[in-house]
Amino acid sequence: MPSATVNWDHCLAYAASTDVGMRRSNNEDAHAVVIAGDYEHYLQRGHIFLVADGMGFHAAGELASKLAADGVPHLYLKHKALSPPEALVDAITETNSEIHRRGEANAEFNGMGTTVSSLVLLPQGAFVAHVGDSRVYRLRAGKLEQLTFDHSLVWEMKYGSPLAAELDLKGIVSSNVITRCLGPKDSVKVDIEGPYAIQLGDIFMLCSDGLSGQVTDEEIGPMLAALQPREAVRALIDLANLRGGPDNITVIVAKVTGQDLVTGAVAAEPIVVGSERTERLVNPVLWVVMGVCFLLAIVLVITGWQIAALVAGTGGLVALTAILLQLYGGLGKGEVVLGGDKRLGEGPYTEAPGVPGDEVVGKFSKLVTELISATDGQSWSIDRGPFDEHVQLARNAEKASKPAQALREYAHAISYMMQELRAQKKRKKTSDSGIDL
Repeated sequence: MPSATVNWDHCLAYAASTDVGMRRSNNEDAHAVVIAGDYEHYLQRGHIFLVADGMGFHAAGELASKLAADGVPHLYLKHKALSPPEALVDAITETNSEIHRRGEANAEFNGMGTTVSSLVLLPQGAFVAHVGDSRVYRLRAGKLEQLTFDHSLVWEMKYGSPLAAELDLKGIVSSNVITRCLGPKDSVKVDIEGPYAIQLGDIFMLCSDGLSGQVTDEEIGPMLAALQPREAVRALIDLANLRGGPDNITVIVAKVTGQDLVTGAVAAEPIVVGSERTERLVNPVLWVVMGVCFLLAIVLVITGWQIAALVAGTGGLVALTAILLQLYGGLGKGEVVLGGDKRLGEGPYTEAPGVPGDEVVGKFSKLVTELISATDGQSWSIDRGPFDEHVQLARNAEKASKPAQALREYAHAISYMMQELRAQKKRKKTSDSGIDL
């Protein structure tokens, strides 16, 4: 395959954005997107997507999430001797150590932490590694699946206890209590999932709990199906903010639009995981034997001893074969070839319908009606023209039984209104500042 720089627009559409929300003064979320620059890097390490949600006093949360967003991709790409899933786990583990070290070294950063959820798209499939309650979803064939397990008290109780699974824990247990994150402790357990076979049309979404806490899975799936990645990212953030935006919101959406990213489209070696594969040592005697045999063969050829040279050369080849077998041949103890039925993790963990239908369209219609009522009679300097146009197009699509189009127009209407409200808020601040001066 060519090693020249590759433009992936023909097979991958993606968008990412982060927002401070409506009630926070600073953004403690961070994210990263690292697209392979050429086919060689894609074969080795794929495309990387990551979301981190920081926590801590002062600027500690911002620092922790930034260390994760910068450190994990860097270390993952650096560990070239490890298989992709092992490199990903090691990268997160080492980043945890660095965040912990920085927290211990400075009293202001003591106890800081961050979630991290990462997705890697490879020729062999998609891998997910995460710690905390930021999520990774996949939409496929009208079904939205959560590929990550929330490391939260609610999830640990609900899915870890048969009795708790039958109870409605909402209102009883706080959804904000997480049981695992990077930073506070010097070690951390990383969940690794995959490989999930990638199909044409698959849509992956990563998000912080600023989104998942305000927008339900039953809404996320249809919105991902009805909107292009950039539109979906904007609409999802706007919807979370419309509902109060109590937390920072980060969303990444990646859609497989071409065959080149489909599993099996590119010839690639199976991924093998296991502690001994990347740490195999060759018996040093074999190196000595190979070197002596080849050197002796050269000397014997020069001196005219052809048959003896052939014997020595054969000995060198046997030693070389033994070296290659020790380095690459067979599977070591505990090693596993991934793919097919062999997969790490236990996901997906939840599923929800992902097809735009009358129920979700009706919910958005009601939401827009409430938004219209809230703006009527207000002395807001908002141009309602484009908003009303989107709403009318949505109503027409509803009547024509086109739910996807209706949902898309309602989402555009909400995004436009939130844009206008943000602009008005900014103008008001500027005006107030002028008066204060």
